[in-house]
Formats: sequence, C-alpha cells, structure tokens
Amino acid sequence: MSMEMKVSLASRKGFMTGYLESLALVERLHRLLLDVIKDEFERVGVLEINAVQGLLLFNIGDNEVTAGELKSRGYYQGSNVSYNLKKLVDMGYMHHQRCEVDRRSVRVRLTQEGREIRDVVAQLFTRHAEGLEQKGVITAAGIEDITGALKRMERYWSDQIRYIY
Repeated sequence: MSMEMKVSLASRKGFMTGYLESLALVERLHRLLLDVIKDEFERVGVLEINAVQGLLLFNIGDNEVTAGELKSRGYYQGSNVSYNLKKLVDMGYMHHQRCEVDRRSVRVRLTQEGREIRDVVAQLFTRHAEGLEQKGVITAAGIEDITGALKRMERYWSDQIRYIY
C-alpha cells in the first residue's frame, strides 16, 4: 500500500472518529440542556411541567402555531409534540383553537402562565450566554462557527432524507 493510501485511510478514520464524537456530543448536550432547564424550574418552584414542555413554550414564544408547523420546523417529533401540547393546554399554559380553514387543525398560543414559563427559560438562556462570554468559554465568532457547521450538517441530513427515500 502506498504512503498516500495510508494517509488517506488514516485521514478518513480520523474524520469518522470525529464525526461519531460530534454526534454523541450533540445528543449529550441536548440531554444536558433539558437537565439545566429542569434544575432551573426546581430552583424557581416550577414543578408541574417538565423541561421538554418548557422548551416547547420557549420555542413557540409569541407565535400562534399548529403542531404540524412545530414538526416541520424540526423542533419536535409527531407524538411527542402532540402529547405535550395537549398537556400544556390542559394545564392552562396554552390556548387552543380550531382553524377556520382546516377544521382538523388546531392552532395554539401561550397563555399568560405560558409566557411566564417562556420568560423563565429566556432568562436562563440570557444568563448562560452572558456567562459563557464573560468567562471566555466561547466567543461570538466561535458561536458563529458552531452554528454554521451545525446548519450545514442539518442541510446535509435533510437532503439525505429527501433524496434517499
């Protein structure tokens, strides 16, 4: 085997190792984010909703959306979002209303209680962003690099789903 082939194989193996490590890290970071939100809810006395539901309220924000729109934006999987939206409506964190055009579709928006939870999560994220920057954990340029790389991976994966099946 030539030296070029050995270097190429080693390079591919190194890339694969890095790729798998980044996949595991993304998964761990998501679970850790949910733990951070859960801890914040416990700290401020929000005990009736879970971290996934809190993140859902944060992502909806001031918008009025359908479950399908949340799924198409890539935030949540089907049964997960439907279950959590129903729970949030039942607990009074969201309003729901049937669409006039498509009676099968339900539009949801936050109640005042839902906006208060959204604000708890937003304040948490603001504190963390400030802390990351102040302590030099990551710079604005570093955040841009990470976000750009993750968006490129998201596009690549989306293309794989669209064109393979």
